[in-house]
Amino acid sequence: MTDARPKILHLITGLARGGAQTMLTELVTHLDRSRFESVVVSLIDGGIQAEAIAAAGVRVMGLGMRPGLPSLGAIRRLRAIVAAETPALIQSWLYHADLMALVAARGVPVAWNIRLSSIEGAPHQARLRILQRILAVLSRRPACVMVNSAAGRRFHEALGYRPRRWEVVANGFDVTRFRPDPQRRTEARRRLGIDEMQRAIGMVARVDGMKDHATFLAAAERVASRRDDARFVLIGAGTEELPVPPGLVKIIAALGERSDVAEILPALDLMVLSSFSEGFPNAIGEAMACGIPCVASDVGDVGALVGETGLLVPPRDPGALADAILGLLAREPDHLAALGRAARARILASYSIEAAARRYEAIWTELIADGN
Repeated sequence: MTDARPKILHLITGLARGGAQTMLTELVTHLDRSRFESVVVSLIDGGIQAEAIAAAGVRVMGLGMRPGLPSLGAIRRLRAIVAAETPALIQSWLYHADLMALVAARGVPVAWNIRLSSIEGAPHQARLRILQRILAVLSRRPACVMVNSAAGRRFHEALGYRPRRWEVVANGFDVTRFRPDPQRRTEARRRLGIDEMQRAIGMVARVDGMKDHATFLAAAERVASRRDDARFVLIGAGTEELPVPPGLVKIIAALGERSDVAEILPALDLMVLSSFSEGFPNAIGEAMACGIPCVASDVGDVGALVGETGLLVPPRDPGALADAILGLLAREPDHLAALGRAARARILASYSIEAAARRYEAIWTELIADGN
């Protein structure tokens, strides 16, 4: 019997841990499988998110490309997959996959998915700028260009993107996995050596120029000089190798890449994001879902996400970041708890993964019906 469900072929650059990869994993896990079938194709084989997607019962294939190296063989393999799978729509994620989707589409509608509002500080900027210019010229060819932030749309319009249809679809968060949990808090703080009288300030971000760990560490030094009870937690690939200022060595836990972020987050009293470039950061939404107030750089759509439940500061300003952290820590515990409750309520109301999945499904239904 023929499966009548439309098939969505998700094409992504790679499936290592990252914001786009996390959102793709959450999306295919929470889609209504009675309405859509998903298959995921990665330009680069493997990756921790490939394992998570496969564990959720979604097929994952790799094209065997090497990072940064074009491959005619990968194009042929992708075209063969498209011919064999006969998807109703190709949903591409990230620049290289956007280009590959157009090359291999063979009449199948394509929707691009842009996850950035800037590439400042990104690796291989010169090559990325060339790719952006190519994609801007081609931007009328996909049926739709999605972005996860209004800032991302403005940035790409300034680059010359002129698609037939724009859609802003904010990230969604799993509020059952990311939630306040007193038991998780107690256990995580015990493992981290943080007692209940100390204040834990964390940041979840891989080591990447645009995440600006230098500003976080400079702000942490200022906070530590004013608060003997301050403790700091860094989570993300490469954080375990960061050079930590001598004054922070004994009060900072740099945990590296972790798969149990949802178990660690409740240990925090504040979440910090020091990036100077973001679209719609998962780390802030996940912390908010755990009921944690946030202090974040005012970049991308961070302000729209945080609202009145936290504080925004200018990027690359350690003094302003430290002052904001100290200001929140100085507030009464009941006030911080109220901010945390408001943060979670904001995620529940507007940014759940279920709401994001229904939004994608509605857009795909229209694009497939249009057939262009």
